[in-house]
Amino acid sequence: GKWEKSRFMGVELTAKTLGVIGAGNIGGIVCDRALGLKMKVVAYDPFLSEERATKLGVTKVDLDTLLARADFITLHVPLTDKTRNILSAENIAKTKKGVRIVNCARGGLIDEDALAAALKSGHVAGAALDVFAVEPATESPLFGMPNVVVTPHLGASTTEAQENVALQVAEQMSDYLLSGAVQNALNMPSVTAEEARIMGPWLKLAAHLGAFAGQMTDEPIKAINILYDGKVSEMNLDALGCGVIAGIMKATNPDVNMVSAPVVAKERGIKISTTTQAKSGVFDAYIKLTVVTDTRERSIAGTVFSDGKPRFIQIKGITLDAEVGNHMLYTTNEDVPGIIGTLGNTMGENGVNIANFTLGRSEAGKNAIALLYLDAPAPDPVLEKLRATGMFQQVRPLVFDVA
Repeated sequence: GKWEKSRFMGVELTAKTLGVIGAGNIGGIVCDRALGLKMKVVAYDPFLSEERATKLGVTKVDLDTLLARADFITLHVPLTDKTRNILSAENIAKTKKGVRIVNCARGGLIDEDALAAALKSGHVAGAALDVFAVEPATESPLFGMPNVVVTPHLGASTTEAQENVALQVAEQMSDYLLSGAVQNALNMPSVTAEEARIMGPWLKLAAHLGAFAGQMTDEPIKAINILYDGKVSEMNLDALGCGVIAGIMKATNPDVNMVSAPVVAKERGIKISTTTQAKSGVFDAYIKLTVVTDTRERSIAGTVFSDGKPRFIQIKGITLDAEVGNHMLYTTNEDVPGIIGTLGNTMGENGVNIANFTLGRSEAGKNAIALLYLDAPAPDPVLEKLRATGMFQQVRPLVFDVA
């Protein structure tokens, strides 16, 4: 053996800047630990509110600022189309010389070839990973490098964690058998067979409303307000509310479900309120969702018709009747002639078939919206053609799980 102390010279964490990409549950815990080590912490998370950042004791910044300031970078985000290769060659080049990078979240967040090149050049001083773009990871450009630490993704693979899980399961089963209390069940909130028969379409509607709001919201959500009108107000509101919240949160975290979504929302400091009222309009029942951010409120309402299909009946206060499909396109514009023709011609000329076309406006000549149900996703070049016309304030493709 050898005693080569100089090979293992390290750096202190105190007074260094930690850049945390993703400030959810795990990211928030990492922020807390880093502050305990007297590090300066900057966080990038599009859905981190200023209030939540203040509570965590971190400085909220954009990604470029984090890359430029951080001595250490750690990732704590799910793998989505938006986060894939978030540390690309281009972004790694924006970091400080001598930065150290840690990824114990998901493989695919870092361009591994670009990271290996930056490590070889000395721009990145070191890296530690337990997740890889391809797993099981039998080969990687990072393997064998002297300034890289790699392990399998061990997560909760500790003796204490296994013992604690077993203890929690035993305690929760005991609570259920003795008192009927249910904690952390995978199939909760519960829905009885009778409720499922009646509520099935309404649960789908709840998820669709949430999915619309989630895909349309690009800034931190401060509050989620859900109004239940008419007979739906007498249903299992816990289950419906979980469906709405899961729909919203899945836009940024595909891993959430009806059980975990409310927890994730709470961790993000989102305030959730529920209101019920007797039948107040032409519909026997409807659900209205309002999402509040620092700059605006966005609302959407929907109902279930006698055919059992969910419908959107109001967006931004504008009345419409839109069937929900797997692939949809949402546009906003001024109410002027030519909108229908432009949308139809552009889709037709590019081979995109429109299954259903719904329009609505606040009043003549004012704000108008269109919601197109498409047989297949509109390709990006087609969307760019629509934007290039200058006729639309917004062109947004949407995806809904209608299975």
